[in-house]
Amino acid sequence: MKLVTYLFEGRECVGRLDGDRIQELDVASMLDLIKNPAKAKPGAKTVPLKSVQLLSPVPRPPSMRDGYAFRQHVATARRNRGLDMIPEFDQFPVFYFTNHQAVTGPGDVHVLPRHCDKLDFELEVAIVVGKEGRNLKASDADDHVFGYTIMNDWSARTLQMDEMKLNLGPAKGKDFATSLGPWLVTRDELLESGKLKKSPKGEVLDAPMKMFLNGKQYSEGNVNQMDWTFAQLLERASYGATLYPGDVIGSGTVGTGCFLELNGSKVTDNLWLKPGDEVVLEVGSLGRLENKIVLDKE
Repeated sequence: MKLVTYLFEGRECVGRLDGDRIQELDVASMLDLIKNPAKAKPGAKTVPLKSVQLLSPVPRPPSMRDGYAFRQHVATARRNRGLDMIPEFDQFPVFYFTNHQAVTGPGDVHVLPRHCDKLDFELEVAIVVGKEGRNLKASDADDHVFGYTIMNDWSARTLQMDEMKLNLGPAKGKDFATSLGPWLVTRDELLESGKLKKSPKGEVLDAPMKMFLNGKQYSEGNVNQMDWTFAQLLERASYGATLYPGDVIGSGTVGTGCFLELNGSKVTDNLWLKPGDEVVLEVGSLGRLENKIVLDKE
């Protein structure tokens, strides 16, 4: 199934996407559906997709982690800064916590003037946890995945680079917005389609990834290029910590999936996002996440 959270007639609703129409589901929220999927019965209304405002499929996740799973991105970004590939990348999958209260869906992404100093996108996918788990093993961790969605980890690079000098990780450079959407595709649908495939390291999604800025393509990769699988990320994240239904875990940036990397490789020339820009992330089987940068006053 493709599941959506949306505004219709001023009310936040949850529904199942069927072509260009949405079947409303009789649940209080997407989080309630994830916790009790069998209780999600069809409601009375079916509405056209174009008549609603899509929100993040999980508007208020209990927590949100972002991984660092694509070697190409890590190696290129380090090389562009004159650094060798870090050996710890191959020893364990790393992640950081980002702001789970600053999640947006398709549509406007609001930024402040300082965010616009080297404002960047990051082309990623994310999983949503379906059931509680602790100390998981990669061999069975995929059973804890409810579904997949597209993720844009917006990044204010000047803020980020200044604070990263203190070696505590990203903070204000990342915590203003993360976009998820346009919908949540359930794991069972991806398995049935053959796009989600078994591997010794965990399930792997075969899905092309692209980014377009104002209609022009800049990035291209595939989810199957992840060097660490989501199963391995789940094992790492759940070590000594409980994962809960609705928790979001991002893949990290695919190779070529941000201007930090593209500018450093001279593919682009000091290109960054600015107010009014329209950014589209497209991932096979997961849809198109479309956003517009909107500048707010401080």
